[in-house]
Amino acid sequence: MKRRHFLSVTASAAAAGYALSLEQILAASQPDPTVEKVAGLPRRQLGRTGRSVSIVTFPGLALNRAEQEHCNTAVRQAFDQGVNFFDVAPAYGDGVCETRLGIALRGVDRDQIFLACKTKKRDAAGVRAELENSLKQLQTDHFDLYQMHHLVTGAEVRQALGPGGALEAIVQAREQGKIKHIGFSAHTTKAALAVMEGFRFDTVMFPINFAEYLNRGFGKEVLERAKAHGAGVIAIKPMSRGAWPADVPRTRNWWYRSTESPEEVALSLRFAWSQPGVATGVPPSFLDLLDKAIVAAKDDRPVTAAELVRLQELAAGAGSLFAHEEKRAETANYSPADSGRNGDCPYAMC
Repeated sequence: MKRRHFLSVTASAAAAGYALSLEQILAASQPDPTVEKVAGLPRRQLGRTGRSVSIVTFPGLALNRAEQEHCNTAVRQAFDQGVNFFDVAPAYGDGVCETRLGIALRGVDRDQIFLACKTKKRDAAGVRAELENSLKQLQTDHFDLYQMHHLVTGAEVRQALGPGGALEAIVQAREQGKIKHIGFSAHTTKAALAVMEGFRFDTVMFPINFAEYLNRGFGKEVLERAKAHGAGVIAIKPMSRGAWPADVPRTRNWWYRSTESPEEVALSLRFAWSQPGVATGVPPSFLDLLDKAIVAAKDDRPVTAAELVRLQELAAGAGSLFAHEEKRAETANYSPADSGRNGDCPYAMC
């Protein structure tokens, strides 16, 4: 990287309140290694789960945009191209996506896929009911991963950790063999760090995205904590270019702007895969963008210093997707100690 280019990168980051050193930029190019390739698609170990997952996750929400026959074809084609990680949630299409994915996965060897589901319920009773319905809709007797979905505030974390919270039911379901691994997804740093103080999660689903990271360091602390805990990271919004600019026509009916060209898709995904602990990334919920991600995934080399300059150019002026939720979490004045656990987890295998 030429010095003048590097200085422009660091100056932009500093102006955003996040000083990015050359060492930090280059350290981002130290991903977990590919352990195998299936149909040319790399797979990585998902933290301490012991499972090898495709570096591209099938976005279950995309099935809300297609009829069942098209869903069947898309799921099978993705599997045949090496995708074995399928993610869905009852919130996606009010259960429609779970139903469509369950039908689409018929005939696929259950042992050959890693099926993940999520819940927005924060109480134990709500989780138990939703989990049973999700198992029925997905036509399976277990989930490989079950996650508390979309944590934002301290109040949500406190309720989810219990007593009588979502985690209580999830741990019980693991003991019953209905789920194998436990994770969470969060949209704020505070929520992610706080919930990790209350339980030893197997996975962390968090926005790992070049624009958010390079502009304001969003994701850095969570990646570091996940690494310390040995948790596998599932990157969400890895292809985001931020909020839609007011002067840019919307080419998709979607809440954020995605990378679209082969070069930009590849760079955005390789940035996410370059972060330590990141095993897989979830593309935006469009089947054509999934196809682009699969093509790009055949090359999972770490980004170079020169490519970081290009990513900084793409990130320039990008509006944050999560700053408003971060602000809402900050105003709650929540600290990990508020969970009442103080790091002493009462559950087995924490």
